[in-house]
Amino acid sequence: MTLQIASPKLQIPWRLLVHGDASAFDNMATDEAILRHVVEGRSPCTLRFYGWTPSAVSLGYFQSVAQEVDEAACHAQGVDVVRRLTGGGAVYHDQAGEITYSLTLPESYPGVPTKVLDSYESLCRGLVLGFARLGLAAQFQPINDILVNGKKISGNAQTRRFGGILQHGTLLCDVNPTVMFSLLKVPNEKIRDKLIAGVTERVTSIRRELGAVDRTAVVQAMIAGFTEALDIELTPGELSASEKALAAQLKEERYANREWIYKR
Repeated sequence: MTLQIASPKLQIPWRLLVHGDASAFDNMATDEAILRHVVEGRSPCTLRFYGWTPSAVSLGYFQSVAQEVDEAACHAQGVDVVRRLTGGGAVYHDQAGEITYSLTLPESYPGVPTKVLDSYESLCRGLVLGFARLGLAAQFQPINDILVNGKKISGNAQTRRFGGILQHGTLLCDVNPTVMFSLLKVPNEKIRDKLIAGVTERVTSIRRELGAVDRTAVVQAMIAGFTEALDIELTPGELSASEKALAAQLKEERYANREWIYKR
């Protein structure tokens, strides 16, 4: 599906945020704060890039910590655990191995399919075009993955809340399945070994494909990809004071709060 998105002629403003590393709790709170502001018309549609420090495991909104995460291993390795607003499965976000993007826009944005599954392909086109600028022939694979040479290089998750769309996803710069499965809960060591081997076969990274990673170049390629795919003009900006205040509140009340993390 090709996205028939709004043209800049409609003068829909878009903001670009390129942030450094932050904690899992700050990252998820900031994504929600932006979503709420975009829906209320207090902030423009936003494309944001960020990293994670320390590394973290994020749970899908409907998942259980007890079923998905080896909490002792996370604690021993200094890895945070956070619950996302979006659905999907547990994801390991490696501080050195991942760049994350988030895309925030009103649910009524012109040209975006009303069905979530249809909109994944439309919104992920920016990633496909971004990887192409890095010299990688990427393709979208339903439901929400991007493949290079038949292997996953990006996974994406979306939620529609408050009248808006928040989609965020991974740009895998490097992958260490051994670390990943030391943090996620698996039945036994034999199954763990099979899962590690499976990820090695099914998942790739920018480093694996290109031999080196220039994180700035990756972000710039994705900016160009989304600009082309969405037919927009991105204006570099900053978080507003009210977004920062709401993010701090959401972090305290929700994302860094044990009641939220352990709600399931």
